[in-house]
Amino acid sequence: MKFRPGYLALAPLAPLGAAVAHAVLMPKKKSAYQPQPDADRAMAYAEKLAAMIRCDTTSYANVYEPERFERFHAQLAQLFPLVHEKLERTVIDGNLLFYWKGKAHDRPIVLMSHQDVVPAEARGRTRRFPATLPTARSGDAGRRTPRPRSWRFSRQSRSCLPPGMSPPTTSISPRPARRSGRATARRSSSPSSSAAVLRPFLVCDEGGGIITEPIGGIPGNFAMVGVFEKGKADVKFTARSNGGHASAPMANSPIARLSAFVTDVEKHDPFRRKFLPEVSAMFARLAPYAPFGLRLVMGNLWLFQPLMKIVLPRVSAQAGAMLHTTIAFTMQSGADAYNVLPQEATLGANMRFIPHQGEQESLAIIRRLAEKHGLEMEVIHAMTTPRPWTSTARPSVRWSRSSARRSRACP
Repeated sequence: MKFRPGYLALAPLAPLGAAVAHAVLMPKKKSAYQPQPDADRAMAYAEKLAAMIRCDTTSYANVYEPERFERFHAQLAQLFPLVHEKLERTVIDGNLLFYWKGKAHDRPIVLMSHQDVVPAEARGRTRRFPATLPTARSGDAGRRTPRPRSWRFSRQSRSCLPPGMSPPTTSISPRPARRSGRATARRSSSPSSSAAVLRPFLVCDEGGGIITEPIGGIPGNFAMVGVFEKGKADVKFTARSNGGHASAPMANSPIARLSAFVTDVEKHDPFRRKFLPEVSAMFARLAPYAPFGLRLVMGNLWLFQPLMKIVLPRVSAQAGAMLHTTIAFTMQSGADAYNVLPQEATLGANMRFIPHQGEQESLAIIRRLAEKHGLEMEVIHAMTTPRPWTSTARPSVRWSRSSARRSRACP
C-alpha cells in the first residue's frame, strides 16, 4: 500500500475517534431507584430525630466539653436500645465507638458519623429550631441539629438486628463528638480479650446520601459513598503597620495587603489539580447514565482530563474541591473604629489538603504567597491523619485512619 501524506493530518483525530466510539458503544443505564413513601415509618423516624435535635451538641474550637454530649448519648441509648444491647460500645472522651462483630474479620468496614455541629451565631439569620413535629422543617434546624448520619447508623443497625443476625463482615462505627480531640480510651463495657489489630478495608464517613442529579444533566437518584478524606488546618494571617487616622490614609495598609493576598489566591489558584483514582472512578460509574455529550467526556478521562481540570472547578465548587487543596477565607478583624487605621489586621482561613499535595507542601505554598504580601502566617490547628487510637473494650481494637481516604465518590 502506498503511503499518503494526507494520513498524517488525520492522525491527531484518532484519539477523539476512539473516545467517540467508546461513548457510542458504552451500555446506557437509567437510575431506577425511587423512594417508597411510608408515612408511619417517616413519622417514627421524625420523632426520634426531633428528640435528638433537642440535645445541644454544638462544638466549639479549642473547648473540651465531653459532658456536653452525655445527654445526647443517653438519648441515643433510649431511642435505640437494641443497638446498645447487641453492639459493643466504647466511650472515648465524649466520642462513641460501636463494634459490630461480623461473620468475617479480614475486611472490616468503618461507618463514621458526627455527633457535633459547628456554632451558627449569625443573629437575625438563623431561626431557633423548636424541634416539635407540627412546626419542624429540616431547613430550620440551624445550629442545634446533630449529624443526621449518626441517627441513620443507629436506625439502620436496628433494622438489621433480628435474633441471630450478624453482618457479613465486622463493622466499626466511630462517632466523633468533635472534629479534634484527645484519643484517650475510657472503657464502658465488658473486659477485654486478646488484642485484635484491625486495618479497615473501607471507610464510609458521611458521604452525600442519596442525591438527585449529582451532576447537572445526569437524571436519577444516586447513593454517593465517601471513600477518602482530606486533611485540614485553620490558619491565621496577620498584617501589621504603625496605624494612624483615617483622615490621612497610608498606602499599602494592613487591610489592603490582606485584600491583595486574598485576591491573588482566588484569581491564581496555587494548588495542583489532579484526578485521583477514586474521583476518576466516580465519573466512570456515572458516565453510562449521562447524555451523549457528558458520556463522551466522563467516560474518556484519559483524553479529557486536561480540559476537565480547568472546567470542573468553574462549573461546581464541590466537584472542583475533589481535585486540589482548597483554602476558604472565613474570619477577619481590623480596627475598633471606622476612623482608625489598624496597627494590626488579621484574616482567618480553613484549608483542606488533597492527598497528592498534603499538609506540608500546601502550607509551604500558601506561606510563600503570604510573605509575598508582607503577611505573617500562623497555623492554629492542623489535622492531616489523626493519631491511631486503641479501644480496650472486647475485643481490643487498634484502628488507624492512615490508609483511609474518602470523598464524594462512587454511586
